[in-house]
Amino acid sequence: MKPTLPAKLLQALSPWRNAPAWHIAFSGGLDSTVLLHLLANAKDLPPLGAIHIHHGLQAAADAWPAHCQSVCDALGVPLRIMRVHVQPGASLERAARDARYQAFAEVTGAGEVLLTGQHRDDQAETLLFRLLRGAGVRGLAAMPAYRPLAAGHLVRPLLDVSRVELEAYAHEHRLQWIEDPSNADSRFSRNYLRHRVLPTLTERWPQAVSSLARTAEHLSEAQALLDELAGMDLQGADQLSRFPWLPLPSLVLAPLRELSDARQRNALRHWLTPLTRLPDSDHWASWYSLRDAKGDAQPLWRLADGELHRCAERIWWVPAAWSEFSDATVSWPTLQNPLELPGNGRLEFVGEVPKGSFEVRYRQGGEIIEVPGRGRRDLKRLLNECGVPGFVRGRLPLLYRDEQLLAVPTLAGLWPNATGDWQLHWMPQTCDQGLS
Repeated sequence: MKPTLPAKLLQALSPWRNAPAWHIAFSGGLDSTVLLHLLANAKDLPPLGAIHIHHGLQAAADAWPAHCQSVCDALGVPLRIMRVHVQPGASLERAARDARYQAFAEVTGAGEVLLTGQHRDDQAETLLFRLLRGAGVRGLAAMPAYRPLAAGHLVRPLLDVSRVELEAYAHEHRLQWIEDPSNADSRFSRNYLRHRVLPTLTERWPQAVSSLARTAEHLSEAQALLDELAGMDLQGADQLSRFPWLPLPSLVLAPLRELSDARQRNALRHWLTPLTRLPDSDHWASWYSLRDAKGDAQPLWRLADGELHRCAERIWWVPAAWSEFSDATVSWPTLQNPLELPGNGRLEFVGEVPKGSFEVRYRQGGEIIEVPGRGRRDLKRLLNECGVPGFVRGRLPLLYRDEQLLAVPTLAGLWPNATGDWQLHWMPQTCDQGLS
């Protein structure tokens, strides 16, 4: 005997029963209306709430918040209505999705769950859409049943349920839902697949939707195996750098070189996926150029959300935000210790604070510093000797007193200050993307 829709849903949600709260992404359409009704009538669940995102993209949508409010009021479920701004761009679908999920991330607290109503037909659609775009295994795995979202989780409990089952439940319980006019517009790729392509496929192969969804499951399992392999391949490369103060992800290059090209790409995709959007397989030439550059070179690979740098035999991920800082001179009254540097972390005297009036400046080239026991030394040469990565050097705060370069931060004890009774410590800025 086939399980009922409520039983199927609760089984899918069983791993999340102890979450602090469940939020339903409630558009007012068929899928989310059925999901809301099912959960509002279930017992012994975490606290339940609904979130309606108003994109402001069409006049008809102005009436939807009121409809959603009336549905939630009738079911006794609190509703939060959020208005978002959709950034203009080449893909309106993608821009709306990005705005929607950014709002969802804002309201999903630690350990909480956001539930969305995508179903089996949506999964088949997604697989076809990505197949036509030439996606790899990760993309063809389509929508995962769950994934991290902010400090909580995004869960899709209806991926094993067909649209026909949802419609039957909605009619049986006399539910009212919104039909989004844009869903009929075949200029949008997904709508074209839904209204033109999938009906033709199912006319010839009635089980096409189920078969496509099952294929996505197989590919999801294959991707899980590739992720396991990547984890094994990254173990040897994931070693602490000699610059523990530098809060950027990095890998040792030599263990990666021992892998085949395909395994290198797999390991790097796994490592970089949380940090940036990645190019397709035709655009990895920059990785090989970075990998094979001469030892004294400092090549980089520009990606969508930052850059991959190679310094000596290590690669570093440098997010776009890393270069967004002010290199203007900063006055430093020593009573203000530590000193906050605009966009560049903070600088701190450790030990007896020296007397005088100080300024913090950044490298212009040609700086000379007094090194105990070695006399006056060129700063560039000292940095080269210590192997400080090139992308850090422009951010290195330099302490001046009366136009004299007095000190450089003690970077992992590279060289001592001129006096032994204090040290200058720099704590670089961290940011959310890819930094500790």
